Amino acid sequence: MTRTIVESKTKTAIIGFDQPFCVIGERINPTGRKILSEELERGDFSRVEADAVAQVMAGANILDVNSGAVFSNKMAEDPRYADNNFVEPTLMKELIERVQAIVDIPLCIDSSVPGALENGLAAAEGRPLLNSVTGEEDRMELVLPLVKKYNVPVVAISNDDTGISEDPDVRFAVAKKIVERAADFGIPAHDIVVDPLVMPIGAMGTAGLQVFALVRRLREELGVNTTCGASNISFGLPNRHGINNAFLPMAMAAGMTSAIMNPVALPIGPKKIEEKKAEVEAAGIVLPADMTDEAFVQMFGMGSTKPQSGKEMEAIRAANFLTDNDAHGSEWIKANKIAPKAGQEGRGRAGRTGGRRRG
Repeated sequence: MTRTIVESKTKTAIIGFDQPFCVIGERINPTGRKILSEELERGDFSRVEADAVAQVMAGANILDVNSGAVFSNKMAEDPRYADNNFVEPTLMKELIERVQAIVDIPLCIDSSVPGALENGLAAAEGRPLLNSVTGEEDRMELVLPLVKKYNVPVVAISNDDTGISEDPDVRFAVAKKIVERAADFGIPAHDIVVDPLVMPIGAMGTAGLQVFALVRRLREELGVNTTCGASNISFGLPNRHGINNAFLPMAMAAGMTSAIMNPVALPIGPKKIEEKKAEVEAAGIVLPADMTDEAFVQMFGMGSTKPQSGKEMEAIRAANFLTDNDAHGSEWIKANKIAPKAGQEGRGRAGRTGGRRRG
């Protein structure tokens, strides 16, 4: 049975056909997050640390750490900052050290810059996952020796110098080429986690069917574990959570064993709370003067003022239970257990002590 082992200093995450679905938290990534990039440029890692903790609390098994920041202000002062090969190696080392100092969870080192990958590997404790290698010959020649040198698993993305093909047979052929080239370096198939590339369903109606078929082939013919950027499937569509929540269990049923995704339902901010309060008051509803913002958003089904486990995590936990990868439903029960109100601890229904009904 194929198992990919990813480790921190003291903890192990196993990606495998017979294992619970592995969630790789994607939040530590400055790409498209202008505020995070600006903070990193100032040497402020507080958001990184908060994102690390929130993702672990939400149920992430591995944390992806991406160093692709753009330092616009420093770039104006020093042209070297326009080059990711200059910025990312130093930043990756700092990110890895900061994250490891606050959470003990296996890491995924994510960069397109070989120097950043190597600095991350040197800084990481345990056995991290490397993200990523693609099917271009020069990329394989750069990344696969690092995989072998540090004895780590690697994400293999199914595109090469011809780009991303819409033909699933071509994407399978690229994955097979990477697995075969990895074998030339002495890297076993169980250390290759293939990303077959999920296309947006809004742009390609067969995207879901394609990836399900690809995952089955990758499992049956190459014997490899798989991953994906889970939110790609819903890109550009309304109610993306609804699409994602359906996609993930279906992908799991097809044999997908992990996903790079956001496990956190982001907190409701003050602006949205004030807007909703104004709407409620306009409807003539009088709120208690002492009602907290958290009680308010819970009452009106808005979510929470604190980071929580996202709806996608709920779908994954349910699918783990239904596929017998959650023994006795213990994780499902733990995640959905409602804490007793003050004074009600140890009481059964209707506040009675014990759980049995009187005859």
